[in-house]
Amino acid sequence: MPRAAPARPSAAPATGFPATDERVTRMDTSLLSDTFVDLADTMVADFDVIDFLHLLTDRSVALLAAAAAGVMLADPRGQLRVAAASSEAAGLLELFQIQNDQGPCLDCFRTGQPVTAADLASPGQRWPRFAAAATTAGFRTVDAVPMRLRDQVIGALNLFRAGPGPLDPADVRIGQALADVTTIGLLQERNVRRTETVAEQLQAALNSRVIIEQAKGKLAERLSIDMDQAFTLLRDYARNSNQRLTEVARHFINSATADFPPPPRHQQPA
Repeated sequence: MPRAAPARPSAAPATGFPATDERVTRMDTSLLSDTFVDLADTMVADFDVIDFLHLLTDRSVALLAAAAAGVMLADPRGQLRVAAASSEAAGLLELFQIQNDQGPCLDCFRTGQPVTAADLASPGQRWPRFAAAATTAGFRTVDAVPMRLRDQVIGALNLFRAGPGPLDPADVRIGQALADVTTIGLLQERNVRRTETVAEQLQAALNSRVIIEQAKGKLAERLSIDMDQAFTLLRDYARNSNQRLTEVARHFINSATADFPPPPRHQQPA
């Protein structure tokens, strides 16, 4: 089971950036190494791509100077869709970019290069509608890094921060490394286990997210909690019961009683 992420250390002093090895030590080298192992290990029998992508967003927040993180993946038509987010606010901003066809995350995917919006509250914004929505949500800065393997770009990892200013170069490199190892893990899982194309695999992941969003909404209404709390309950139950997140979500949606936790799955005799 992936290790829980501790709170991130305080930011670097304004007088300058410390060396990369010093920053990595402060950010928790154990968590960093565990994260790379967890993201590379997609060969487990109960691999769940949505839980896997949420691991990426959660660890990005814990390890980097981010208030929230999101992942966009391309569907078979090459259109970006929201795949995971560390918070409901980040997920809504990702969706806003897609619906308005503007934002750093879209530019990152289209160019295959990192894109930074260092202060979304400053005048003369490159993405005015997105900048207004992001600052209203409490974010001043966005850093987007591509999810790519050589020339193949399948999406983007996006880091949202509350304060202005560029992300520490060491954090940018770590963020890109996290995105790269996630991409390799996804493509490795597809190559070893399945005959599907990358597009088909990513479409299946996006379909799974729709099921999880439906379950979050049903659970939030049932328990009178917010969407972030509902997702935490679903994910914790899936991990504690050794089930895939998508299976738990689907079973909860289909349950006539709307009880949570859902009734146990019928077990086939050995």
